Amino acid sequence: MSAGDGDGWAYCDLGHEHWGTYGAAGLLVYHHDPDGGTHILLQHRSRWSHNGGTWGVLGGARDSHESPEATALREATEEAALDGSATVITGTIHDDHGGWAYDTVLASADRLLPAHAVNLESKRVMWVPVDDVPDRKLHPGFAQTWPLARTALGRLVVVVDGANVMGARADGWWRDRAGAAARLRDAIAGRLPRGLSAAALPADLDLPALDRWYPEVVLVVEGQARGIGPAADLRVVAAPGSGDDTIVAEAQAAAATPGDRVIVVTADRELRSRVTAVGAMTTGPRWILGLLDGA
Repeated sequence: MSAGDGDGWAYCDLGHEHWGTYGAAGLLVYHHDPDGGTHILLQHRSRWSHNGGTWGVLGGARDSHESPEATALREATEEAALDGSATVITGTIHDDHGGWAYDTVLASADRLLPAHAVNLESKRVMWVPVDDVPDRKLHPGFAQTWPLARTALGRLVVVVDGANVMGARADGWWRDRAGAAARLRDAIAGRLPRGLSAAALPADLDLPALDRWYPEVVLVVEGQARGIGPAADLRVVAAPGSGDDTIVAEAQAAAATPGDRVIVVTADRELRSRVTAVGAMTTGPRWILGLLDGA
């Protein structure tokens, strides 16, 4: 395994020629403006390149040792000097051609990050308003992916009602609520931020059919569990008073962000009604406990 060992042409099962011995990946970076508009970062491909003259995402061949996410970030840096560390990966779309695949990695940016063409593959790199994308001559692969990607330019935020999820198991949590909350925190941190396949999500929720979501996870705790502290890749919110009120506030704030979708994990009927009213979806503790048991 070596850097650059993915460079080369490959054939899919349909007999089509593709660049990337081990497949390829690209980075679809998007930014939601304060006024409600959305921009995505596009590459205008040089005329001499494969599908030259078309517009698409920054990307290229995947090396044998790389994940699609690593490939997409590396290619964006190599082709446009984009600071990938300033983006947050939110999902992936896997386009399998049979024996060869292309992964579109969706990533959010909190501003219009500086980017410019730094090699001969690009004629230019620029932020484009989302509504203007269909007016451009798109790379055939990107044109096929864009309708789905357009519906998924946002985070998936999972807000967990810690007390309710703990209460769904008769495992003695009441003897040490702080300890039980810390165990739940660590179990969630070790599973959900790593990504969720479409099959792992509740089937009854209205979500775009991405192959993988990378959710932002918020665990709300109350009472004796307030002091458990944070964990890597997971935000712990200690409710100053009512846990339900804090969950509603978190759900409302996330749902107000353009493109974001919110799932509140609770079995409490009144709380489910309250968070639904502010734009969130709901599912019960059985879903998340099933994920953790299968981790």
